[in-house]
Amino acid sequence: MKQLGNLAIVCAKRPEVLMQIYGGEVAVHVGTGPDRTTLLAAWDNDAEITRIIYELNFGKYKSKEGLPYAA
Repeated sequence: MKQLGNLAIVCAKRPEVLMQIYGGEVAVHVGTGPDRTTLLAAWDNDAEITRIIYELNFGKYKSKEGLPYAA
């Protein structure tokens, strides 16, 4: 649960990313149209949320500008 706030900050700085929390899960939608991808985790699973943050900053879904966001 500690990483949920960090994920919110990373997502807020990316206009192509939407974060939703509902029913005990956090969903991060990346991209638009048919290329949109959804990353899911339990809202209190810090390990999985940390992995999503990594993917958004440095991995497959990093910003087109190539600059990671602080988390």
